Amino acid sequence: MRAPHPIPYQGSKRLLAPAILSYFPKNPVRLLEPFAGAAGVSMAAALKGRANHIVLNDINEPLMRLWEIVIESPETIASEYEGLWRAQLGRERKYYDVVRTKFNETHKPHYLLYLLARCVKASVRYNSEGEFNQSPDNRRLGMNPDTMRGHILTASRLLKGKTAITVGDYQQTIESAQPRDVVYMDPPYQGVCMNRDPRYISLLDFDAFTASLRALNDRHISFILSYDGKTGGKSYGRPMPYDLGLVHIEIDAGRSSQATLLGRDHITYESLYLSPALIERIGIINKRHLTIASKQVSLFAQNGRAETSQSIP
Repeated sequence: MRAPHPIPYQGSKRLLAPAILSYFPKNPVRLLEPFAGAAGVSMAAALKGRANHIVLNDINEPLMRLWEIVIESPETIASEYEGLWRAQLGRERKYYDVVRTKFNETHKPHYLLYLLARCVKASVRYNSEGEFNQSPDNRRLGMNPDTMRGHILTASRLLKGKTAITVGDYQQTIESAQPRDVVYMDPPYQGVCMNRDPRYISLLDFDAFTASLRALNDRHISFILSYDGKTGGKSYGRPMPYDLGLVHIEIDAGRSSQATLLGRDHITYESLYLSPALIERIGIINKRHLTIASKQVSLFAQNGRAETSQSIP
């Protein structure tokens, strides 16, 4: 059974979740996601029995209210989405604008779900007033209502009764972490979060964030961080400071879709950083920089320890 994907969201780690889960402790944990987004890792962890309690947090309140209703009232949100999807037929472009206006006025969850299903690359964009302003992808109608209903109902079954939803800054979530928990963090890449970039509802201060990671280390908290990456010769994000003692793993995520559109053959590498407490807990080999081949990603759920990886000097 594949993990459901009820909330389309750019940057979701759904496809890399098997690789990420391979670095979890063997026994089920309480999993905290301070930058929840599409919650791809939490969903996979619930499906595979790697998390017995989950905390999903994001500063984007409408998004977290959407998660709340997906988990607690799946039939309601599935029916509301279907109503919007069917109402658009024959006037898709104009109807998208109508729903976008209604969402900016009300912040109702079903409007956001429709917009995410229809907008370009499932990519959230906000203007300077905090209004959703991403354009629609006019080549598609969004996820079929029957498919969406299946994803929503499955997600609810996996998460209901074991998931807490919170809204706020990431700090409040990581401060609640305990040594037996695992914190998975997927913040916006610092390399694409300049002050005028409208991609995110809130920007991330690199120095404050790394100070938070040091505090987690001091408290012996196990964490996994997805942060930077590279495509071809272009890197995104500043590397994590060496003194944090993190193991850096690069996952070959395959050919970049954007490069494919441009006729180029660039491979995307996604970075993971593992905390010292987690390294000690799972018994990973003492390497500071590892590369995982793309064909290994699908094997991680069964075999995937870094012993199979190649060390880079």
